[in-house]
Amino acid sequence: MEFPEIFLNTSLLAELKTPDRNIIYDVLIIGGGPAAMSAAIYAARKMLNIAIITIDFGGQVKETSEVENYLGFQNINSNELTARFEEHVKTFNLPINTGIAVNEVIKKENIFGVIMKDGTSFSGKSVIFATGEHHKRLAIPGEKELTGRGVSYCSICDAPLFVNKKVMVVGGGNSAFTTALDLSRGNAEIILVNLAKGWQADEILIQRLKNYKNVQFLELHELTGINGKDKVESVTLRNLKTNEEKIIPVDGVFIEIGNLPNSDPVRNLVNLNEKGEIIVDCVCRTNVPGFFAAGDVTSIPHKQIIISAGEGAKAALSAYEFLTLTSKT
Repeated sequence: MEFPEIFLNTSLLAELKTPDRNIIYDVLIIGGGPAAMSAAIYAARKMLNIAIITIDFGGQVKETSEVENYLGFQNINSNELTARFEEHVKTFNLPINTGIAVNEVIKKENIFGVIMKDGTSFSGKSVIFATGEHHKRLAIPGEKELTGRGVSYCSICDAPLFVNKKVMVVGGGNSAFTTALDLSRGNAEIILVNLAKGWQADEILIQRLKNYKNVQFLELHELTGINGKDKVESVTLRNLKTNEEKIIPVDGVFIEIGNLPNSDPVRNLVNLNEKGEIIVDCVCRTNVPGFFAAGDVTSIPHKQIIISAGEGAKAALSAYEFLTLTSKT
C-alpha cells in the first residue's frame, strides 16, 4: 500500500483515530480521493459525527505527474496536491480506517452497514460513496502475465524505468497523451496507438506531444498481444484498415484506454447505469434515501479533480440536509 508523502511521517500516522465499530456515525465516507476528502471537510464543518473508510488516500490523482488545471495552481505535482488535501482533512482529527477494502454496503431499516473484506463492519445513518475508478484492461494475451514486467498503467510510477527505451502507449485520450509526455521527458521512443480515427485528448496536449520528435502516431490500430518471457519484448499490432498484423519490438507498454467505476460493493444496493456508474441527481442523491455518491464513481460527466471535489462538497451538504430532516420526523 502506498501513502502520499504526508503519511510517510510515522508521528502523523500515530495521531490517526480509528473508527468505533460500536457506534452509529452520522455519515460514513467511503473513499480517499478528492471527492471523499472534500466531503469529509464539508461534513466536519457541519459538526457531523463522521468516519472515513478507505484503502489509502489520493485516488487516481496519485498516478498523474503534474496537475495544471486545478484552480489556484498553474502547475502542481500531483503528490503535493493530494498531500495538501489530506493535511486539510487531518486538521479535523477525524477517525479514519485505512488498509482494508470495502466488501459490501447494505441497508437494514434506516441504518447502513459497511462490511469490510476482513469481516468487520461500520454503521452509519447515511453514506457518501466516493471510491473513484480503476484502469480498464485490454484482456489480451501477455497483458496479465507481464504486468509489472514492462506492462504498466501508471506513468508516474513507471516512466523513469523507460529512459531512452522504446515504449508503446495505447489510447487516444488525455491519459494516453499525458503518459506519452511523461515518457518523452526520459527521451523514450514512443509509439502512440489508438483504435479510433483521430485523437480525443485536449488540443494543448496533442500539440505539446507533436513538438516531441521521437513519437509515432498510429490511429486505427489494435494491440492484439504482448510478447515476452520474463519481460516485455515485443507487441503484436493489427492494422484495422488492412487487417495486417505485425510484430514490433518494444521495451514496455503503457495502457491508457479508460477506467471502470469502483461500484461493486453497492451493485446490489443502488441503481447503476450501463457503465456501472452510480446514478445520481444534481445534488448527489441516489435512489436509496440516505445514500449519496460523488466523484468519478458516479454518472456525472467530465472526470476532473475539481469536479470531483465540488461533487464531494455537494454530497456532504445533501447528507447534512437529509440528517436534519430525518431527525425531525
